[in-house]
Amino acid sequence: MYKRILAAFMALSLLALAGCGDSEKVISGNVVNVTTGSRAEESTMQQESVQAPEQQTETVISKGYVFVAGGVTVEVDADMAPILQALGEPSSYFEAASCAFEGLDKIYTYSSFEIDTYPAQDKDLVSAVILKDDSVTTAEGICIGDSLEKLQETYGEGAQESGMLVYEKDDMKLCFILQDDSIISIEYRSTAL
Repeated sequence: MYKRILAAFMALSLLALAGCGDSEKVISGNVVNVTTGSRAEESTMQQESVQAPEQQTETVISKGYVFVAGGVTVEVDADMAPILQALGEPSSYFEAASCAFEGLDKIYTYSSFEIDTYPAQDKDLVSAVILKDDSVTTAEGICIGDSLEKLQETYGEGAQESGMLVYEKDDMKLCFILQDDSIISIEYRSTAL
């Protein structure tokens, strides 16, 4: 049952990010054809490891749950520009016309996680962070492969929503998909979409 829910969830995510129209984008000197209903990714960019920012930034009180990678805090609905600068070049990049907003939805894929953005206020804001494997954890220490018991000890009971266990805080959702009482997917999501 969880496999069907996961497959449906993934299909809906891909459709939402596929865009509304045909376009052609030039990324790092290479042409990437982006068409409705397909997910083209630029895979020729060199993969770089996640690095901490060079300069110390002032402490910011985050809203909701946050993801931290290499000392860089990624918050849902935050401006992607400083995050991208701190994390460096992604291993792959994708963009398509947004169906919900004026501009482009963008996907930045790193080795162990993906950051999705939406256009708003002349910026690209983080719409989702998707953890891809067990080499990264939530700020609270939960990773893919952990048990339902450990999840609930850390976050509490949570709410069942579309086959997921969801924790909502300050206009964002932290979503866990489980299979056989084991976490198979973790996603931070904006409620702005």
